[in-house]
Amino acid sequence: MNAFTKWRRSDGAQGLALISAPLVYALLLLAAPIAMVIALSFWTQDYLTLDRTFTMKNYIEAWSEPIYQTLMARSLKISALVTALTVFLAFPVAYYVSFHVAPKRKPLWIFLITIPFWTSYLMRIFLWKVILGYNGVINGSLLGLGAIEQPLSFILYNQNAVVLTLAHSWVPFAILPMFVALEKIDRSLLEAAEDLGDGPIRRFCRITLPLAAPGIIAATIIVFIPTIGDYVTPRLVGGPNGLMISNMIELQFKKANNAPLGAALALSAMFLVSIISIGFVWINRKYLAGQK
Repeated sequence: MNAFTKWRRSDGAQGLALISAPLVYALLLLAAPIAMVIALSFWTQDYLTLDRTFTMKNYIEAWSEPIYQTLMARSLKISALVTALTVFLAFPVAYYVSFHVAPKRKPLWIFLITIPFWTSYLMRIFLWKVILGYNGVINGSLLGLGAIEQPLSFILYNQNAVVLTLAHSWVPFAILPMFVALEKIDRSLLEAAEDLGDGPIRRFCRITLPLAAPGIIAATIIVFIPTIGDYVTPRLVGGPNGLMISNMIELQFKKANNAPLGAALALSAMFLVSIISIGFVWINRKYLAGQK
């Protein structure tokens, strides 16, 4: 038996064989595209001519121009509001399914929660346009009830419409990790707290909420990171005051023919989101460590 055959049968070789396919997949579809975007962000483009001379011009413009600062701040604000609203709406559902639904019926409830995924994302956005529109469901109902004399024009094509539409789209993504975290809570801890005289609110604040924190953190990150990069929803329901940095990135790559600036804007947004997400996780880990 030669050395290669012995190495191939070793634990290290078998472990390498197990991770080789996912590693190649990650390199080709994740690392390579990001590396290309990073390289592109340090170049310049004059219509169809790409100058590969290294420059920081794109990042200076991305961080100094008022319009990009405004769009970046608006994107962070909208993403934070969407995340807060989504977690606020999703946690009661996850809590109810975990603590108040019979074990045999929980799979059915989880199945029902995933039903929104059966429809197209674009279709859900257009349905919100119908609901919030000038002649939509809300205005029609309020006019029919005599609550208003003229249709409300502020419920569509603004930041509020973007927040509401995105929150509706991401609620199922937030429910599932919180449900998993709530399912892992040892019910005997709650019974012991009840025997010691803790009421429902005290048990929830001292036991349920801290133990559900990993699910809440996961839901927060799952919602916050992708919403800042959404450009379809702001374009369809946001109007001029609801556009986000992703819409500017799309504009730079397409109509403006300035892909390097678009790459710099995309990486700047990714950097800010990464810093915020890492900081959030670090703070919550400190909190959980303090709870122990």
